[in-house]
Amino acid sequence: MSTGRTRAVRLTRWGGPPELTEVPRPSPTGEEVLIEVEAAGLCRSDLHVIDAPPGALPYRLPFTLGHETAGRVVERGPLATGPGVGERVVVYGPWGCGSCARCAAGADNYCDRRAALDADRVGTGAGLGRDGGMADLLLVPSGRLLVPVGDLPAVQAAPLSDAGLTACHAIETVRGALGEDACVVVIGVGGLGHLAVQLLRATTTARVLAVDVREEALALAERCGAHFGTLLRPGTAADLRSRTGGVGAAAVLDFVGGRSSLELAVDVLRPGGELAVVGSGGGELTVRKPGALPPGTRISLPFWGTLPELRTVVALARDGVLRVEVEQFPLSEAPQALARLRSGEVRGRAVLVPD
Repeated sequence: MSTGRTRAVRLTRWGGPPELTEVPRPSPTGEEVLIEVEAAGLCRSDLHVIDAPPGALPYRLPFTLGHETAGRVVERGPLATGPGVGERVVVYGPWGCGSCARCAAGADNYCDRRAALDADRVGTGAGLGRDGGMADLLLVPSGRLLVPVGDLPAVQAAPLSDAGLTACHAIETVRGALGEDACVVVIGVGGLGHLAVQLLRATTTARVLAVDVREEALALAERCGAHFGTLLRPGTAADLRSRTGGVGAAAVLDFVGGRSSLELAVDVLRPGGELAVVGSGGGELTVRKPGALPPGTRISLPFWGTLPELRTVVALARDGVLRVEVEQFPLSEAPQALARLRSGEVRGRAVLVPD
């Protein structure tokens, strides 16, 4: 790496492919903090961003990809607060206006000024319109967006900022339904789903039923503590309902969001149940009364999570309660890692590390 330059995986045109290139070394001003990246997670959301047609997203090109980042603070602006130089941190990825009531409460994921930021094409956060963590260095707008991780390995810490956080937030949206003896169905045991299984086992008494289209994903679900796992096939809904005693699931967490997964969710949900649609697989639900949805169904569309929830997830990981299934790739092999992710071959979470 040449003097004053640093590497970054940049999206330069819609449809990609992203390019590993050199960019000027960022320098923090004001409240900004510079992070030396130790690990950056890859997510199917990265593929959605890369594949977006021109005009579909309110982002300006080019920008560096990567919204799951862990590293070490190496430099701070003169007004920066929070973790000091040398501290190891994970970066809270959604970046809002920083001043509305929701941002002040650590819920930048639901920033009240998001529409105005989108209109100005500011970007949703790290790697989403603004430079992210698939790089040697990441410039973070404020120290308030950093959560210390202590000696937690970076490859474990980075995926917590989306895979762990989003799973945690989705569970919080349905927690009211997860009383004693409740059954919850987790559809899709990938990067987010396998962490959801662990979080459900650690923080609820619910019986966890896992569904996927891959045998290896069901094996992962079992290792994570699922009480039961099954492939998605004809008869799966009936099988799952029998496992609930015939009443149906109190909650369904759909980490796929496709047509077949949503159909399954509706078929297994009990009246008055909770459906959290987390995945962006292009499926659609028809909301009509009366209709196919069980009476009393409550539907949520959770997006990412809050800063307090990220602190909770980090604490669980540091206590050994939560462990991410990881496949590591050097930063220089980011294109190959993205291709493996696109093909569905990644077990758990793909993570880029320095080389």
